[in-house]
Amino acid sequence: QVQLVESGGGVVQAGGSLRLSCAASGYSFSSLAMGWFRQAPGKVREFVAAINWGGNLPAYADSVKGRFTISRDNGKNTMYLQMNSLKPEDTAVYYCGRQRSAYSSPSTADFSSWGQGTQVTVSS
Repeated sequence: QVQLVESGGGVVQAGGSLRLSCAASGYSFSSLAMGWFRQAPGKVREFVAAINWGGNLPAYADSVKGRFTISRDNGKNTMYLQMNSLKPEDTAVYYCGRQRSAYSSPSTADFSSWGQGTQVTVSS
């Protein structure tokens, strides 16, 4: 069955960096787009970044553009999110998701599977 396992979350001071990983198994990883969403307490899940099957077409939410970088290694069935210049408002549970097609979309409706999430806390 499809499994997505996030790792790399933690507590960091404002201005610091973290790198999240999402290890995928149970399907053909290289054939589908992937993405990252986040959810803060009391808020809806919001789009962070997505990447197409080949890894050459990243897309970002305006709130993270220039600070976060999404990438993937199809040989390792793993997606990454490098987060730099972190701000307290980036605090949330971060989820990786598998899309239904090869090309990325910012809509949760276009995702078919999710990981369990990893907590990111940025202190001021």
